Amino acid sequence: MVARLNPYINFRGQAREALEFYRSALGGEVEVMTFGQYGQDGPLADQVMHGQLETPSGMTLMAADTPPEMEVTPGSVITICLSGDEAELLHGYWERLSDGATVHTPLAKQMWGDEYGQLTDRFGIGWMVNIGAPRE
Repeated sequence: MVARLNPYINFRGQAREALEFYRSALGGEVEVMTFGQYGQDGPLADQVMHGQLETPSGMTLMAADTPPEMEVTPGSVITICLSGDEAELLHGYWERLSDGATVHTPLAKQMWGDEYGQLTDRFGIGWMVNIGAPRE
C-alpha cells in the first residue's frame, strides 16, 4: 500500500457545500457520511461527519463539519498547494477556484521561472498553484 498525505479541512456547517464546490473546480466524486447516519439526532444529523473528494488526477481532499462545542477557524492553519507541469489542467483549477475568491497573487510567471498564484477561496481556505517551467 502507498502512503498518502491528504488535506483535511474542518468547517462550521459548510463542509458539503465546500466539497461540492471543490468537485466543480477539481473534478471527481464526493462521498459524504453524516452524523445522522451514525445515530446523531438534532441539528447535527444532516451535517458532514466525514466527506471525501477523489479526483481523476489522484488527489484526495477530506472535510467535515465541526460540532458546535469545538472551535474552528477556517483557513488559519492550512494552505493547499496544487503543483505540477500540466499547465492546462492547473490553469483550469485556478480559474474555477478563483470563483468568489480573493486573489493575493495572480497566476503569472515568477522570477524563478514557474507560473505561481495564491488565493483565498470563498470558504476562507488558502490555495497556491505552481506550474513548473519546462526544465532543460
